[in-house]
Amino acid sequence: MSVADDIKKNAKDTFGSTWTVRNGTVVPSAADLKLTNDAVRFETATVLYADLDKSTALVEGHRWDFAGEVYKTFLYAASRLIRNRGGSIVSYDGDRVMGVFIGDAQRNSAVNCALEINYAVKNIIQPKLKTNWKTDYELGHIVGIDTSEIRAARTGVRGDNDLVWIGNAANLAAKLTALDEGHPTWITKRVFDSLHDKQKLGPEGEGIWRQWSWTEHDGQPIYSSTYWKEIS
Repeated sequence: MSVADDIKKNAKDTFGSTWTVRNGTVVPSAADLKLTNDAVRFETATVLYADLDKSTALVEGHRWDFAGEVYKTFLYAASRLIRNRGGSIVSYDGDRVMGVFIGDAQRNSAVNCALEINYAVKNIIQPKLKTNWKTDYELGHIVGIDTSEIRAARTGVRGDNDLVWIGNAANLAAKLTALDEGHPTWITKRVFDSLHDKQKLGPEGEGIWRQWSWTEHDGQPIYSSTYWKEIS
């Protein structure tokens, strides 16, 4: 069978088959799903994308080993903190990592994670970078978080496949990482409305979130923060 025949058969089978959907209680791996129209549904899941900002300029303007060390330290810190807050790492995409949080405190855990990533970047990675490299480079990052109903399905070819996450949270969390790096944490109103009071206030009782109108998405309210949460 030719490659064209394979693609035609896949399209026919996919568009012509009924989905099998089951409710999920844990974040699945690719092996938990079939390559056919098979999905795991979560009534609510929270998606966090942690993105290294201006990575193209980093690679084009610096030595490859310097860029590689920036990539590695940032992605390690973000991934370690996602897991530490109970999230599951579901994909790496070049200079960013995607985490999924489920459970009763999923939004709170994701936001705490984002604030901890900001602390790690500003207070651990950047100082260590300056110690080992003579450079004026400042590591920038953005974390985007949204929450919604979501489904996981398996996509790809046999022997080389992964999960795709279908739902508003996956799309919008990723899009939030394209916003201003001067505000490293961005969340939707759905996430903000679920925060505990202590997650809305700084050490002096000041509000730590700024509301914006997201013009690219019908003026939906979104929130950003420059604050961090210390880790030990």
